[in-house]
This record gives sequence, C-alpha cells and structure tokens, in this order.
Amino acid sequence: MTSSPIVIAEAGVNHNGSLERAMRMVDAAAEAGVDYVKFQTFKAESLVTAAGRTADYQKNNCDADSQLEMLRGLELPFDAFRRLAGHCAEKGIGFLSTPFDAASVDFLASLGMDFMKVPSGEITNLPYLRRIAATHIPVIMSTGMSTLGDIEGALGVFYGAGYGSDDLVLLHCNTEYPTPMADVNLNAMTAMRTAFALPVGYSDHTQGIEVPIAATALGACVIEKHFTLSRSLPGPDHIASLEPCELKAMVSSIRNVAEALGSRVKRVSGSERKNIAVARKSIVAARDIAAGEILTEDNLVVKRPGTGISPMLWDEIIGRRAVRHFCADEQIEL
Repeated sequence: MTSSPIVIAEAGVNHNGSLERAMRMVDAAAEAGVDYVKFQTFKAESLVTAAGRTADYQKNNCDADSQLEMLRGLELPFDAFRRLAGHCAEKGIGFLSTPFDAASVDFLASLGMDFMKVPSGEITNLPYLRRIAATHIPVIMSTGMSTLGDIEGALGVFYGAGYGSDDLVLLHCNTEYPTPMADVNLNAMTAMRTAFALPVGYSDHTQGIEVPIAATALGACVIEKHFTLSRSLPGPDHIASLEPCELKAMVSSIRNVAEALGSRVKRVSGSERKNIAVARKSIVAARDIAAGEILTEDNLVVKRPGTGISPMLWDEIIGRRAVRHFCADEQIEL
C-alpha cells in the first residue's frame, strides 16, 4: 500500500517575531494533523548585508525597504526555538526549523531534530552545505530556483560526507510567493526522482490546496506548505499561506489521496465483491423455452443478476439443447 507523505506545516516567519504567536501556530498545526511544524532560525546580521533589497513579493507584503530591516522584525532568539521544540513535544508533533547561518545550524543540531532542512536559497552555499553535512542529520533539501546541475553539486557535498540515499530527500519547489500555476511544473518531481534515484517531495508556494494534493498523487514522500493564523497579517509569506482550517482540509485530502492510491495490483476489493452478483449479468431465457429446444440467439438474452451462467460463455451455450423447460427471464442451466 502507498504510505501517506510526511506533511510539514511551514510556520516559517509567519509568527512575525512573536513567540506567543509561534506557540499558537504549533497548536493550530497539531489540530490540523500534520506530522511536523517548521520554523526558520537565523541571525539577521549573519544572513544579509545592509545592501540586500527585498524581493517584489516581500515589498508587496511588508513595510521594510531592506531585507535586514525586515528580517530583524521576524527573528526569534535561540531560546524561543528550544521552547517551541518542547511545546511541539507536548502537542505530539515533530519540531523542525530551517537554519540560515552557521550558528543556527549548530544550535538546531543540538535540539535533536529528525531532519535538517536546506532551503532553496542555500543550495549553492558550499560552506553552509558542509556545515549541515557535518551534523550527519538526515537532510530534506528544497530545490527552488535550481537546475539539475545545481542539485547535483549540492548532493555531492552530502555524498562526500558519507550520506546515503536513505539520508536525503529532495523537494521540488518554485521560489515565488505565490507561485503561478503555470510555473509549478509538478512533472519535474519525476525528472528529479529519475535523475538522482532519491525520494522526492514537494514544497508548495501556490495559493490553495490542490497542488499539494496533486503532488501526493504523483508520489511525493514529503509535502511542505506554508500556513498562517491569518492571511491579513503583515509579513512576506502570509499571502501564500493557508489558514488553519485550510491546512486541516489539505491534510485530510492528502491522507485520503495517499490511501486511495493503494497498490499496483488490480484486484477485486473487499468492499465491491458483494456487488458482483448485483451488477453483472447471466444468460436467461428471452421467452418460454421447451425442454430439448435448441438454445439460440433468439430465445436467449442477458440480464441481471449475475448469479447464473456468465455471458462470457455465450458461444458455448448457443446450439445446446435445453435440459428442461425454462420460463421467460429464468436463468439457463446446463
């Protein structure tokens, strides 16, 4: 049977720098039934220079003119993540956070996370990749803005550090918030799976829940989706995020689709077996037939229920003699 993908609720920086809001996001993620809730850990000054400008989607959704100014307002101290990890444990879901600098890598490694998440923007950052690889923690790597060559280069760092195929997951991703449907290119998941012989999932930045559901049908082993307590909040990522009720609907749909995929064996299911006799047909008398009369296409017909001779034996029945008298609509016997 097909297993359900790991579902990661990407809280990211949608807490807007508030630990109290981040705690409530953990509660909402747990209520939605996700497997993990993920944040982003960074020191603003270690992440961007004062000259770094905001992306268009960031300009449209927050007041800051520079990335540094914006990120300072979204930063949480390390101790906040320690408390968030504890709160996740209390709520019964996994804690994850994406590190964006060396100090954050080292700190998050100390929390014992199940995975390290490499974001799309760091896939060409060799010192960062080496720092992640030194933790020997399994890696989920987003591949937005990347070519197969970029991905191959990053994977080489992990293979060189002793990682194997069981330690790595690639996420197809498009780094635009929100992502236009024409740019999603879900079929790239198949290309990545073929090219690298690794498990492949999907990190979604579209609006709505249909694309993650489609990715599940294509065999995604991980689904990551941004969520927020309210899209009306200021901040760079809220507009491409789900609200809690939508997150819950997405999780339910993903679980249903994963279960519906089933196996590759075409067989009669237990639930439909009882309907075979009801829906299929048998060979019956089209009119009264005398004992000894030759059975022909004129005195036979096919009708429900399917409790008698199968119509697939039609050619074997034609030309035989009736073993007894049959009334119209009575199932033929040999």
